[in-house]
Amino acid sequence: MWRSRRGRISGTTDIAGAFDWCERLTRSHYENFPVASLFIPRDKRPYVCAVYAFARTADDFADEGDDPPGEKLRKLDEWQERLDASYEGRADHPIFVALAETASRTGIPKSLFSDLLTAFRLDVTKTRYSSSAELLQYCSFSANPVGRIILQIFNGGNPRSCALSDNICTGLQLANFAQDVSVDWRKGRLYLPLDDLGRFGYTEEEIERGTVDRRFREIMKFQVDRARRFLLADHPSSGRLPGLSGSNSR
Repeated sequence: MWRSRRGRISGTTDIAGAFDWCERLTRSHYENFPVASLFIPRDKRPYVCAVYAFARTADDFADEGDDPPGEKLRKLDEWQERLDASYEGRADHPIFVALAETASRTGIPKSLFSDLLTAFRLDVTKTRYSSSAELLQYCSFSANPVGRIILQIFNGGNPRSCALSDNICTGLQLANFAQDVSVDWRKGRLYLPLDDLGRFGYTEEEIERGTVDRRFREIMKFQVDRARRFLLADHPSSGRLPGLSGSNSR
């Protein structure tokens, strides 16, 4: 039997049922995830749902609940083991049945999913980043693999498009960090590089107090400018992904 938070679903290797399971999990979450968009062609939506279900569940292991860090890491390690097994034809969970079929049809390398798990482990174990270089390395695990996975689903994973995608995904991740300073702080995390705080004479204690002054505004402008540089590093046209069109979406 397969168990989810919302109940129990029977099955072993029913691929259609596994994709359906992933779609229901995806629709049960609140994010404005692209899978809900009619711009995603119908034949691609199951693959995106499988990817989302894998990442959403792993992210919940790292972020949700009151488990101690060791237990969160154990769950993520188990998720890695299931990922490894799925790429060896031994999937034992609906998410991994769907993910294995997705990988088989699209050629997504396992390393991209493993990178995401590396980012989730960092969410458990690392709460501060001393420099922008450290933060960008985190983005290379947390954000960039998502873009490359989507490119692979749409048969667009060539070196040029991957480089463009990395810039966009990193820029979006950095913008999100700038937007969510207070949200992340409540989780005990800070994604403003510590050397940036020092550059402007601002401290963690002032973040705790919610001090918004000239220094804080300068720090935030610095973060936004960094994100903008990545987002504007090139100007990809909207029509570069094969099959991403309104005519295919229904």
